Amino acid sequence: MKSVVVNGYGTIGKRVADAVSAQDDLKIIGVSKTKPDFEARMAVEKGYDLYISFPEREKLFHDAGIEISGTVDEMLEKADIVVDCTPGGVGAKNLAQYKDLGLKAIFQGGEKHEDIGLSFNAFANYSDSFGQDYVRVVSCNTTGLTRTLKPINDLCGIKKVRAVMVRRGGDPHQINVGPLNSIVPNPPTVPSHHGPDLQTVMYDININTVALLVPTTLMHQHNLMVELENQVEVEEIIKKLEDTSRVMLVKANEGLGSTAEIMEYAKELGRSRNDLFEIPVWQESLNITEGELYYMQAVHQESNVVPENVDAIRALLEMEEDPEKTVQKTNKAMGIL
Repeated sequence: MKSVVVNGYGTIGKRVADAVSAQDDLKIIGVSKTKPDFEARMAVEKGYDLYISFPEREKLFHDAGIEISGTVDEMLEKADIVVDCTPGGVGAKNLAQYKDLGLKAIFQGGEKHEDIGLSFNAFANYSDSFGQDYVRVVSCNTTGLTRTLKPINDLCGIKKVRAVMVRRGGDPHQINVGPLNSIVPNPPTVPSHHGPDLQTVMYDININTVALLVPTTLMHQHNLMVELENQVEVEEIIKKLEDTSRVMLVKANEGLGSTAEIMEYAKELGRSRNDLFEIPVWQESLNITEGELYYMQAVHQESNVVPENVDAIRALLEMEEDPEKTVQKTNKAMGIL
């Protein structure tokens, strides 16, 4: 059983810790926090050994009644691999320390591809990451794009993708971000970064993206227009997506016509934090006109990259060479459809 630590027990980190704990071949031996907040307290209550990023803040944790097990430096010395879930830009700074320790590391999509050197998606380039020392799990939006575009490309080939990325303004707990009453081009230039990011794992994909922020916290939503290389019927696309792991076809006419209703469905699944690891695709949106496929999908930005982090651990530690087997193993442990 391999020992894993999570550096940064926040929105993604706490989910990764729980996902790793659910596996029978991995164990969490430590998580880290920078301040004694409710997440730090919950980590200890869940039984995780808690380490602090700044030793000078030990008294703050003591005064808050939150037990710590040591510093991040001490935590890293015990691990086979670290999953870095620190805020964007911080992980790249931590890379030098991991290299000095000879410690393999996984980073999140908030880091730049060029700073880490290799990006990861279990369905697109697992073999390229096998046995490597450092990878970056691509962002929630890029993960969502890969989950549906990869099987479509496998089925009939893709000439070109155009996508409009409708992005949530912030996560539910982020009270100081927006917009509050506006739609914001993000960025106002074209293309957005999402297309180039997809090309870090689907190397030959031809894609252009535009993005905007809207006043919601629930999910992202993607509108895709895909020029196909070979003629197929919509029914073939539907069958392919139905057979694709971590993709979920939903129907608006069954009461799932919005991201709010999809998140209500996620609650009915009974998972921790109401997470939706799968990418829901509106079945009614799937349409082919003159060789171009149109469809719409949603992304639960707080959770959809979590299973990919588990897959990346097995890839880097050379625990399973077959991506399908590690995906199945991760899915079963996490209850993913």
